Amino acid sequence: MQKTVYLLEDDKTIGELVRCALEMSGVAVECFTTVADFTAAVEKQPPAVALLDIMLPDGNGLDVLSSLKQKHSSVGVIMLSALGQETDKVRGLNLGADDYISKPFGVLELTARVNALLRRSGGNASLVRGGLSLDEETMTATLRGVKLELNNKEFNLLKYLMQKEGKALTRENILNAVWGYDEGETRTVDNHVARLRKLGIDYIETVFGVGYKFVYRE
Repeated sequence: MQKTVYLLEDDKTIGELVRCALEMSGVAVECFTTVADFTAAVEKQPPAVALLDIMLPDGNGLDVLSSLKQKHSSVGVIMLSALGQETDKVRGLNLGADDYISKPFGVLELTARVNALLRRSGGNASLVRGGLSLDEETMTATLRGVKLELNNKEFNLLKYLMQKEGKALTRENILNAVWGYDEGETRTVDNHVARLRKLGIDYIETVFGVGYKFVYRE
């Protein structure tokens, strides 16, 4: 099961800020601006941790929290709200929220709290898709039960592609996320993808004119 963080926040500026901060710390993030989209994603694949705003255009984050905990009690939840009222905090905690942060908040503090919750829930432990498994704690990968010999960059490239499953990623995106820069020799990405494919990893598709995406096929 893919371990990731879902952010339900209708303010796109805040959402982008949070997403960038968490991804810089190595956390996979999916952003949603409506309850409907968030609920649909949860039904398909629950997250390891959910960040929930309270005031939303098509619902209330506390109601989302209640429904989420009833169906997926193991999901860690941090409430985000500008309300800052004690009654809202108490209600959220009573409904099962693990933490509560009032807006405006510092992204470094939020990142630290998310990572702490992921560690408690084991949310950063592994990524699994079919016969392909990545253990982030030991930096090992196996394909259909066979250990793959990957260097650090190959491992991190595969992890990033898996975390962004289904999304078309430009070579520049990949360079920035895995190598730490967004300008340079994009053939580096091509060469590493070719190496992963030679090892039998057939989930990486070429998106012509763009780059690559990870697509799991049963």
